Amino acid sequence: QAQLVESGGGLVQPGESLRLSCAASGRSRYALGWFRQAPGKERTFVAGISWRGTSATYADSVRGRFTIARDNAKSTVTLQMNSLKPEDTAVYYCASETTPYGLGNTRRAFGDWGLGTQVTVSS
Repeated sequence: QAQLVESGGGLVQPGESLRLSCAASGRSRYALGWFRQAPGKERTFVAGISWRGTSATYADSVRGRFTIARDNAKSTVTLQMNSLKPEDTAVYYCASETTPYGLGNTRRAFGDWGLGTQVTVSS
């Protein structure tokens, strides 16, 4: 069973940066992504990256501020978050598609999840 373990969350001020990491063992042939869930809201797609790492997709709300990347040799996927805003506050989840060789651009293709890491943006 593949495991997804997030790290790197924390409390930052608006405008600052944060880098999330996910140990994604056994998932080098699967598209990976990041989702987030704010209190009282649904879990939403943030970013996805293809299994080769050559294609990335972003939600409109984070495009230009967040960057997703993966290192298959190290079995990791990261989310670099810059210019953070209070509305970015949420629990962030690492996710994997359940079918190999995907592009990571379809929300319903993701079916395996980590436990999440809290990101709080507040002054």
